Amino acid sequence: MTQERNQAATFKGNPITLVGPELQAGDQAPDFQLSKSLVETVSLKDYAGKIKLISVVPSIDTGVCDAQTRRFNEEAAKLGEQVQVLTVSADLPFAQARWCGAAGIDRVVLLSDYKDNSFGKAYGVLIKEFALDMRSIFVLDASDKIVYVEVLKEMTEHPDYDAAVAAVRALL
Repeated sequence: MTQERNQAATFKGNPITLVGPELQAGDQAPDFQLSKSLVETVSLKDYAGKIKLISVVPSIDTGVCDAQTRRFNEEAAKLGEQVQVLTVSADLPFAQARWCGAAGIDRVVLLSDYKDNSFGKAYGVLIKEFALDMRSIFVLDASDKIVYVEVLKEMTEHPDYDAAVAAVRALL
């Protein structure tokens, strides 16, 4: 049975339940299957040997999610080719592609957890009440060990961008 963490976070002050384990720095990152398009899926292995900053957002079409993805797109340009920045949401792949085109996103790869929320469950960020993934950041080293985790306590707040980028820079 999948672990549920009741009242692990809030949405506009209202308690929400997160499904899956509470991952921590030092844990090996779980593999995932995410949609890059309606016909293409990717896994953690597709980014083997790279440092990964995984930015998780509930829905790309909201203000904080938009700002978070734009910020990490800017940071990605400064981090170099050793780093892959991924944004994960439960939005459909064609909605993600539309948003990327309109926003001029060219360094972050958007991946969708829409099919079965398997990323959310594996990383402990699936919001049971909404079938969306909780705003969070995971930084993985080149061997896929988690070195930094931030799961927001309030869904509508911004993550600590500087701390996440510092965690990536410490691996370079």
